[in-house]
Amino acid sequence: MKTALVLGGTMFFGKKVVERLLKEGVAVTIATRGQASDDFGDRVERLIVDREDKNTLEEALSTRSFDIVYDQSCYSPQEALDICDILNGKISKLVFTSSGAVYDFGVNKIEGDFDPYTYSTFELKGRREYKGIFGYQEAKRVAEAVYFQKASFPVVAVRLPIVVGKDDYTERLKFHVEKVVKGEPLHIPNLDNILDFITSDEAANFLFELGLSSFEGPINGSAPDDLSFRDLMKQIEDIGGNKAIYTDKKNEQTMSPYALPDSYSLCSKKAEQLGFTFRSVDDYLPELVRFYFKKVNGTTGET
Repeated sequence: MKTALVLGGTMFFGKKVVERLLKEGVAVTIATRGQASDDFGDRVERLIVDREDKNTLEEALSTRSFDIVYDQSCYSPQEALDICDILNGKISKLVFTSSGAVYDFGVNKIEGDFDPYTYSTFELKGRREYKGIFGYQEAKRVAEAVYFQKASFPVVAVRLPIVVGKDDYTERLKFHVEKVVKGEPLHIPNLDNILDFITSDEAANFLFELGLSSFEGPINGSAPDDLSFRDLMKQIEDIGGNKAIYTDKKNEQTMSPYALPDSYSLCSKKAEQLGFTFRSVDDYLPELVRFYFKKVNGTTGET
């Protein structure tokens, strides 16, 4: 791999994908709207594109070719089709950051539980037409379907669960820690629901390595174990020394950003068979909880 295009790449683990590419001596081009700053300096080439405007993509990419493309910013089937139209015959492989949300809810979901090669009951829509959790689910499903059915180049769809890390700009884990620290109520629909995680470091490494591999198709990446919402909150309570306060009131201030209608976890056996390994949740979650306690009130809580 000598050249790479990263669509996105200036947020969260996308930045780590870019850094890994640069470390390996790959010439990296990032294509974004140009609204988020980055620390790459003159180590990357930058293109300004709008995924909702195909003309900007054609202007920036129609005369270019790359060994590999990492698509971190596709949120609709139309956006996937635009890339197929513009880059067919010009790249060797595309790694699409999809989501475990393509599956119906449940635990230990395997890749065969959603087949993008045969999924055909969809319309081509833009990202703004997909609303809420189920809109996001459908957008990622159809984007995968377009890539696997329309692309002339090999495609990998990487299905990830909740990504956590000290660099998580969404601060969703911090939300829960902060509520416990401040004694503020939060709403969790079902404490017995199962959650699934992967670290931002592992997610970036997984994406990078899949780009080098000969693998094609959908693949899950997640911790080998999962935990219930109740277990997550107990860890936060034990480390912080406070009890969580729960409320039935559902609003922007109280609703957990991890709240889903049901349990949700992925099986990563296929990735493990390819030689990939992922850390246990217990190996990193306590450290992250302590990090957020320190961020909220300057103390690490229990040591």
